[in-house]
Amino acid sequence: MGQKRLLYLHNGKSKQTIARLDERFKTWGLEVDYYWAWQNEFPDDLHSYDGIFLSGSPHGAYEDIPFIHREHQLIVQAAALGIPMLGICFGSQILASALCGRDQVFRRDTCEIGNKWLQATPAAAEDSIASGIFPQVYMFVWHNDEVRATHPDMTILAASDQCPNQIWRYNDRPIWGIQGHPEITLEQAPLWFEQNRAIMERDGADIEELIATADEALAAKSMLTRFVTFISR
Repeated sequence: MGQKRLLYLHNGKSKQTIARLDERFKTWGLEVDYYWAWQNEFPDDLHSYDGIFLSGSPHGAYEDIPFIHREHQLIVQAAALGIPMLGICFGSQILASALCGRDQVFRRDTCEIGNKWLQATPAAAEDSIASGIFPQVYMFVWHNDEVRATHPDMTILAASDQCPNQIWRYNDRPIWGIQGHPEITLEQAPLWFEQNRAIMERDGADIEELIATADEALAAKSMLTRFVTFISR
């Protein structure tokens, strides 16, 4: 059998990020089709894809922007085709917005930012990609927007002290959202924190503390590699 094919939708304003997660998906054995959704780049057809990854973005899933509307449509189409999907940060939020309703994403009163322990739910222990985070997982989180935790079609897999929906799955479907940032490696973290120092400090972060408490977060990263394993079966 040939390589499994991943659609990578990049929602950031820069074409590449420090994490270079699209390149890491390739090293994990996937054929990656990269589309810069921010610039309204989308595939014409989804039938050839075995999985879809949706990246973060400085935008909110509720914003009235052409590429966000197009991505909503793509998510609905992909879900109807049964294509596994994984979204991080904005990617998680737009999955929730498209599949559970636009009212499921809201602007927080304060920003949650920091290297934190998340508490996993019993559902995580049995989950295809999240079993490695049970009973708790360490991860960097940074978000002003949040996905609600009460929708009946959401299975909550992990929460923080400030956010009851950090990791979730859409029903029993192979569709997952991760609010935090497991993609950032220990080597990349200081560079990313410095690159975003002004914004992070505005959001209440202590950059020196973030650098000091950064971790490779291997258990969190297992969700990425288990997603690859899931779609490669």
